[in-house]
Amino acid sequence: MPRKKRVYKNKRYIKPDPKFGNLMLSRFINYMMYDGKKSTAQTVVYGALAQVSEKTKNDPLVVFDAALRNVTPILEVKARRVGGANYQIAQEVRPERREMLAMRWLRDAARARGGKTMAEKLAAELIDASNKEGGAMKKREDVHKMAEANRAFSHFS
Repeated sequence: MPRKKRVYKNKRYIKPDPKFGNLMLSRFINYMMYDGKKSTAQTVVYGALAQVSEKTKNDPLVVFDAALRNVTPILEVKARRVGGANYQIAQEVRPERREMLAMRWLRDAARARGGKTMAEKLAAELIDASNKEGGAMKKREDVHKMAEANRAFSHFS
């Protein structure tokens, strides 16, 4: 039986964020959102960026971009069934998925941090990620280690 070709839905284009005019930041705000509460997400993200600029004495967008770039994965593993056995196969990550994973990992790592307000947790995670440390970087390293360990099965892809 021939395999069906994958049909992709039309991509929705989003507007840049109102404060900085940055498209990636706008996308990140959307990832931070709970229950469609965009203004709350914006407050949290802009508060975090203000704290980042206070702490690092640097442009917050530069720190944000560095954090995203550092957390972005290159390889990941996908499960593939071959002759009754499941193999974890290392594959390169598509560019859109790279962005999405990096943003998700940053958000989840910030939420997992202890105590403080969400803006403080996010600011700390962004600073850590831009310095190549923190929860999101650990997640990326784990994914890369897993992919590296399963390189032997890449001929199954």
